[in-house]
Amino acid sequence: MQPIISVSNLSKTYASGFEALKSVNLEIKKEEIFALLGPNGAGKTTLINIICGIVTPSSGKVLVGGHDIITDYRATRSMIGLVPQELANDMFTSVWSTASFSRGLFGKPSHPAYIQKVLKDLSLWEKKDAKIATLSGGMKRRVMIAKALAHEPQILFLDEPTAGVDVELRKDMWDMVRALRASGVTIILTTHYIEEAEQMADRVGVINRGELILVENKDELMRKLGKKQMTLELRTPLAVLPPSLAKFPLALADDGCKLIYTYDTQSEHTGITDLLDALRTADVRFKDLATTQTSLEDIFVSLLRNGA
Repeated sequence: MQPIISVSNLSKTYASGFEALKSVNLEIKKEEIFALLGPNGAGKTTLINIICGIVTPSSGKVLVGGHDIITDYRATRSMIGLVPQELANDMFTSVWSTASFSRGLFGKPSHPAYIQKVLKDLSLWEKKDAKIATLSGGMKRRVMIAKALAHEPQILFLDEPTAGVDVELRKDMWDMVRALRASGVTIILTTHYIEEAEQMADRVGVINRGELILVENKDELMRKLGKKQMTLELRTPLAVLPPSLAKFPLALADDGCKLIYTYDTQSEHTGITDLLDALRTADVRFKDLATTQTSLEDIFVSLLRNGA
């Protein structure tokens, strides 16, 4: 299947000489949720703004639905809805007028029933006549999403959509994102809440210093780079590890009261049975144990630290 977005050798250098993007290659599949992760200044927003036609690339090519973003700007822009980081609404217009006007900007005929559905889906219907200036920050963020959806785009970019939004409202937004994907919309999001990417995304891309350092199916990424740890709470603290345990990837913690064993989730042999036998032989006794799985955030931090 042809990707809905294709980015080829995309670079952006600003007049100051700052190289925001360095030969980025990326394909986004139709109807997927793709999470783009990276620290501040990594190039996430620049990449999004180029695809959306807001920033001009220095070199490279971007196709949206098979259309070139430069030579066929109108076609590509009409396929895209963008929710930027910054709140950008006319504070003295109503919610209804804002969404309706945004639809008209794309040359779409009036469709009150569709605008009504969007506002209801975003829990904005009761506020449809309210001036935007009177809304909470979370509601203003929802109005931005309503504006982005007003022209029925096939692709929705969400640039830090839940920044400054309370937990309950964030959950509602992600329910809406799932519903949009189910209706056929492709979602590309950036977020600082990595647990959201872990919960929501089909695939994850990590960008750092303008370079796309990894693109991977989320579950496959967790499988390949994820580690598990087993923590054993000891009956008697250890000052040092017995020599017979030196061959195991063990670490003492909590002033010698805990042993932490790290093992590869991909390996057929975790070594746990051998470890338990060795502990018994060394007369190292424990009273409790627990296992934990590496999170996407751990993997993300590790990738940036190692400069992968």
